Amino acid sequence: MRRILLYCFLLVFISGPLYAQKVLSIKLDATINPATADFIHRAIEVAQKERATCLLIHLNTPGGLLQSTRIIVSDILESSVPVVVYVSPGGAHAGSAGVFITMAAHIAAMAPGTNIGAAHPVVAQGQMDTIMSAKATNDAMAFIRSIAKKRERNANWGAQAVSNSVSLTETEALENNVINLIASNEQELLNKIDGKSVTVSSGTVILQTKHATIQSLEMGWGEKMLNILSDPNVAYILFLLGLYGLIFELYSPGAIFPGIIGGICMILALYTMHTLPVNYAGLALIVFGIILFLLEIKIVSHGLLAIGGVISLLLGSMMLIRTGETTAVAGLSWTVIITAVGITTLFFLFVVGLGLKAQRAKPAMGLEAMVGEIGQSLSELNPGGTVRMHGEIWKAISSAGLIPEGKKVIVTGILNLTLQVEAYHESSV
Repeated sequence: MRRILLYCFLLVFISGPLYAQKVLSIKLDATINPATADFIHRAIEVAQKERATCLLIHLNTPGGLLQSTRIIVSDILESSVPVVVYVSPGGAHAGSAGVFITMAAHIAAMAPGTNIGAAHPVVAQGQMDTIMSAKATNDAMAFIRSIAKKRERNANWGAQAVSNSVSLTETEALENNVINLIASNEQELLNKIDGKSVTVSSGTVILQTKHATIQSLEMGWGEKMLNILSDPNVAYILFLLGLYGLIFELYSPGAIFPGIIGGICMILALYTMHTLPVNYAGLALIVFGIILFLLEIKIVSHGLLAIGGVISLLLGSMMLIRTGETTAVAGLSWTVIITAVGITTLFFLFVVGLGLKAQRAKPAMGLEAMVGEIGQSLSELNPGGTVRMHGEIWKAISSAGLIPEGKKVIVTGILNLTLQVEAYHESSV
């Protein structure tokens, strides 16, 4: 009986780990930025802590920031847990930065109907000069060659993807030794890689994925927020909203709400710009453009200051993201730029202008509001007497000769709570 129990215990002990294997799965359907880099770093840590047999990354990205790509690649190369990058679902693309991440994986796979490639460094607005372009290209080529050699993949194709922006379908990628296999779905992928031996930072590992349970890991709210804020278009809009809010607060002290919203937007914008390759000359031009719009409202320049503001804001927006430091989609959309410049121009020339004109308008309350009002004399004004204004009886002095009782009068001024009036004539209005 004891032997039977011992055999059962040994059987459970030996077979237990086989059926307790776990695959940690994440989905990366976004640009490569600090948020996605943090997410992958956290996923690797969770996979290591929970002793997962591998980390599976479902990848679909047009590219992103080169610095974030380097961080992700470094995390994958140093991981003690095998990392499987699966370009999926059908129609997905591992573009630009995605090429580096896919080739850095211990096992690279693609779904039918996907493609990979076009990793040439590009800029968002404008063009790099020849020297900067050559530096960026050579640096990216050396980077992808080192990754390909580490994983025994096609280094020559990787260099061409950088230098000539070539792309491959999933079947071409398999034929050219860019990926390890093609799988139609997640379970087929896990079945195909089961039993494969991979080398990680801690040694050689044999994957046991056929009967493994799949545990999904989602982005945290902080990572999702940072992912949204990492979009340069969002940072640009937040920065402009922050400027507007602070300007409103300065023009109307005590309004509080514009100041709070402006401060929050400005802090978020500066935090986001900290993660992006911001050109501070472009930032200064945007601020200078807003200042010129404000001066146009205060100073009669016949539109010269407004024109300068438009030019400064447009140039600053074009220069806001530094050229030569991105691998793809890290720039401002022209639609966003044109819309922001147009709305800002109209806003300052019309809305704020109308507000300032209202501030200069005649007071509608208090004694000063009585000037120009029409009343009726209750007694003969020669020159003093009384008049009825707004249902109230006031002392009044005629400043233009005798005014009979019962005549309409118009207020021309106020002195020591005594109205100065003159006879009202229809032609005087």
